[in-house]
Amino acid sequence: MRASLLALLAGIALAATVPALAQKNYGPGASDTEIKLGQTVAYSGPGSAYSMVGRMSVAYFKMLNETKGGINGRKINLLSVDDAYSPPKTVEGTRKLVESDQVMALVNSMGTPSQTAVQKYLNSKRVPQLFFYASSPGLHDAKTTPWTVPFSFAYDIEGSIYGKYMVQSRPDAKIGVLYQNDDVGKSYIRGFRQALGAKQSNIVKEVSQEMSDPTVDSQILQLQASGADTLVVFTSNKAQAQAIKKVAAIGWKPFYVVPYVSSSITGVLTPAGLDNSVGLVSSYWFKTPSDPTWSDDKAMQDYLAFFKKYLPNDDPGDTTSVYTYMGAQLTALALERCGDNLTRENLLKQVQGLKDIELGMLLPGMKINFRQDDYYPIRQARLAKFDGKSWKPMTELITIER
Repeated sequence: MRASLLALLAGIALAATVPALAQKNYGPGASDTEIKLGQTVAYSGPGSAYSMVGRMSVAYFKMLNETKGGINGRKINLLSVDDAYSPPKTVEGTRKLVESDQVMALVNSMGTPSQTAVQKYLNSKRVPQLFFYASSPGLHDAKTTPWTVPFSFAYDIEGSIYGKYMVQSRPDAKIGVLYQNDDVGKSYIRGFRQALGAKQSNIVKEVSQEMSDPTVDSQILQLQASGADTLVVFTSNKAQAQAIKKVAAIGWKPFYVVPYVSSSITGVLTPAGLDNSVGLVSSYWFKTPSDPTWSDDKAMQDYLAFFKKYLPNDDPGDTTSVYTYMGAQLTALALERCGDNLTRENLLKQVQGLKDIELGMLLPGMKINFRQDDYYPIRQARLAKFDGKSWKPMTELITIER
């Protein structure tokens, strides 16, 4: 009788352990020892100025492997591929990563046209396309392409922040707008107009700019002639630097707004002339290494120590690096929350469930929120003014509600 009871108890104990052992659930790219991820980045070609996206991602996961043994005991193997900022090459590289290399997900990639080019393919294959450095309304479409989840300050949201500020603080402004004639520029101006609401009539002139235009001199002269006292320039780096130079050269002194993407001190303001850039207004939503405000901040000190060790030949002041650093942190957090259920489906579920996430390099008070039906995780920013050396805060957080 005792032997039978012991056998029964042993059987129950064994049965109880089987589910625990069976909880490990692996999809493509995952095993007991490794999580394989993919990424496409312009290490060459016209977008190579943003190649920090790749170097930072590789460095961050190398740090995790060396200091923490990876994530939940599994090393991260990030395959970072050069697509030369060419959508056909992005498609080719992405297909190889998915079909040959069998990565679990594409993470922290870059380029709006490049990410758009592979969006339908990755969704048809049910492969997560996560936290990339790109934005357009189509890339934030949670309903149509749920496997595409950006971590970006969406251009239309940023445009709305400038519009909301104008309504509240410059209600009588006469506004001239120069915008890039593509999805990026049109997204900015759409959000800007939406937030202006009844004040849209304050826009006295709009002119567009093609990426192929050699200069924007004629557009700036048109906007000055319109009588505008406020200039909003939604363009990329080269055109922005040209606009800043031209505005200074003709002695025009408008209230001048530049978007976050073309506000880099090293990439835009220095080529345009730091003296010419004094008084520019832009937005920011994370701590920047060039701002002495954060010199004693623990998160900034940790970031700079990481940068010095793992990216010794790069400039820590490159804002692209901070953005990508946070994207890599979110990737690691979602993978950690997957536990031993390392499938593409569970990874997407964990990403969609990221709520009230506070990252050290975000501005105080800011939180990251994803929802299954809303892929606009960043809806807050402050405005800042350039003083000739750095960006200085000029507002509290401005929020665009869902």
